[in-house]
Amino acid sequence: MGSLGALMKHPDDFYPLLKLKMAARNAEKQIPSEPHWGFCFSMLHKVSRSFALVIQQLDTELRHAVCIFYLVLRALDTVEDDTSVAADVKVPILIDFYRHIYDPDWHFSCGTKEYKVLMDQFHHVSAAFLELEKGYQEAIEDITLRMGAGMAKFICKEVETVDDYDEYCHYVAGLVGLGLSKLFHAYGSEDLAPESLSNSMGLFLQKTNIIRDYLEDINEIPKSRMFWPRQIWSKYVKKLEDLKDEENSVKAVQCLNDMVTNALLHVDDCLKYMSALRDPAIFRFCAIPQIMAIGTLALCYNNIKVFRGVVKMRRGLTAKVIDRTKSMTDVYGAFYDFSCILKAKVDKNDPNAQKTVSRLDSILKTCRDSGVLNKRKSYIIENQSNYTPFVVVLLFIIFAIFLVNLNPNWPNN
Repeated sequence: MGSLGALMKHPDDFYPLLKLKMAARNAEKQIPSEPHWGFCFSMLHKVSRSFALVIQQLDTELRHAVCIFYLVLRALDTVEDDTSVAADVKVPILIDFYRHIYDPDWHFSCGTKEYKVLMDQFHHVSAAFLELEKGYQEAIEDITLRMGAGMAKFICKEVETVDDYDEYCHYVAGLVGLGLSKLFHAYGSEDLAPESLSNSMGLFLQKTNIIRDYLEDINEIPKSRMFWPRQIWSKYVKKLEDLKDEENSVKAVQCLNDMVTNALLHVDDCLKYMSALRDPAIFRFCAIPQIMAIGTLALCYNNIKVFRGVVKMRRGLTAKVIDRTKSMTDVYGAFYDFSCILKAKVDKNDPNAQKTVSRLDSILKTCRDSGVLNKRKSYIIENQSNYTPFVVVLLFIIFAIFLVNLNPNWPNN
């Protein structure tokens, strides 16, 4: 009934959802037949369905390089995230990981579910990596070396200050932005972007994930993962885990808003980076996750549900973002709309209200100054639907029949 309710509220989601489902099926059909490449793309679908869809925007050569880049860093991240692995075992692996990617016999058992499969059968990733052009290999090796060293540094170091927070996010995500820029340049279709802009592309996505995933990270077993900087959360509570307690709801939301305001610092850099891209496929690959991030921040801001469960954009809106992001006009429009939504949620009594509004006004001005806002139709701030409940139910039934015909096991997936 959840899907039906969402379609009744947003019947315009129907067609983008249908296209998204078809795109997902087509992506699965395009998995290469070679065992090592087949493993890599199958694993990509398992560890990140959304990324597996977005990567389909790219040409085959670049898609292969980005797939391996993603899986190498996902494996590195799996080692870092596994709190059951002792630090004295974990740190050397992180530091030497850039060497392991050249060794087809190397593997290390850690993680759970599909991540454990990735680690146990990492030789497939190494085999595929060794088939990439040298320019791609060098870019992946360089970023893996730097990221592993940075992760190792923070294994035994708390995120105390905002500078620590930025440094940690640089190691785990900013370097991803730098690496992708290197891959785009090696492919030959883009100039090498300034490192500061590439870094901001990664930081904006990472900070959004850290904000959204507070509850999952704090409840991690056997040990909590704490990425929110003490410099911010200590203004509101004595311990980071106190934010999830109901009696601290007001302080928790204020702290959350402080974190969102910090993340907004990177938006102008992200818009500059995307506006310089020339290749339409690379543009879509970069732009879709950034729009998802600003949309997620708009949803999380001033929302106590971040401390109670999972907060994420509805699937229909995600499908619209994927379907309708084709140019900077679409990016400016989406950032403008989500920033308006976020600004409307700012409580003037919030301790960071003035700072939040100032940063949002800067984003809104950048979008207005682009001169393209009047050339697009908003799908984010929607008008009242003209669909009758009968039509919506009929669309939902057609959609359900279509999905079942595609995959008889769909209800169980």
